[in-house]
Amino acid sequence: MASSMRRWQTPAFGRQHLQLADVPVPAPGPRDVLVRVDAVALNYRDLLILRDGMGMAAPFPLVPGSDMSGEVVATGADVTDFAPGDAVISTFFTGWQDGRQPPGSMALGVPGPGVLSEYIVLGEVSLVTAPRTLNAARASTLTCAGLTAWYALAEASNTRPGDTVVVIGTGGVALFAVQIAHAQGARVIVVSGSDEKLARAKQLGADDGVNRTHTPQWADEVRALTGGRGADHVLELAGEHNFGRSLTSLTQGGRVSVIGNLGGDELTTSVYPLLRGRATVQGIGVGHRRALEDLVRAVDWLKLSPVIEREYPFEALPAALDHLERGAFGKVVVQVR
Repeated sequence: MASSMRRWQTPAFGRQHLQLADVPVPAPGPRDVLVRVDAVALNYRDLLILRDGMGMAAPFPLVPGSDMSGEVVATGADVTDFAPGDAVISTFFTGWQDGRQPPGSMALGVPGPGVLSEYIVLGEVSLVTAPRTLNAARASTLTCAGLTAWYALAEASNTRPGDTVVVIGTGGVALFAVQIAHAQGARVIVVSGSDEKLARAKQLGADDGVNRTHTPQWADEVRALTGGRGADHVLELAGEHNFGRSLTSLTQGGRVSVIGNLGGDELTTSVYPLLRGRATVQGIGVGHRRALEDLVRAVDWLKLSPVIEREYPFEALPAALDHLERGAFGKVVVQVR
């Protein structure tokens, strides 16, 4: 194995500072694993981290990226879960095994280490065995987008056959949610600004689509589609004024999972839909390692296929980030090797 490797890093905030640098290959400690990275799935969070660190203290040089798949090439003396040759994916948070997130657990890609590198060292508790049924590019999409949808639908709530689940948008989390909720037996309604994307979402298991451009008050259409009952669960990925529409679309006792903030950092609504509907609002911030292991088993059992709009070579990270900023149907992935 070579003694040096390439990684993307920046000495300051701002994508214009990104550089592909040559650095030494790190060595694993006693409970660590050295992984040769195969693919990295990008998240909108990566754009925000590169812009200003999302308000967090960032180590410089900053290496972005949190979601990777790869192959174990070396392990520390005390590692018991993995061996060279194992296919693995990263957990989003370091050290969060189950239950409440412990103090000191960090997200990869700030404040934890980034993964846009040819090799990376992670603790064995920050890795999970990759699905048998997915290639490296698709496996890399599970860490954040896949787990976020899974955590909302199968961990933090109990989706039942016959429930109505509304999914906002057609990005990575949204399309995972469509497939998972469909597998759970729910009726899935997707809200998007594109008829073409709504048609593609139906091919993944969505039952109905509402074009929010044509129907800005889309909550009324959800009620019409459900015979006046409303939705049991809305996965809110837009924020701002859309949050009020999500609340209005609920059946009594329904739930909104707040996941994304593409429309802005504020949630804007009257309090009355929340009170009248006796709604539950929950924040979803990815999830823990045990839930990711559960998702991997579900992916293999269901033969679930993550949606990737485009893959880019490692050297083309800036172009991949431009694509991510424009928006994608599903995920954008960088192939490291």
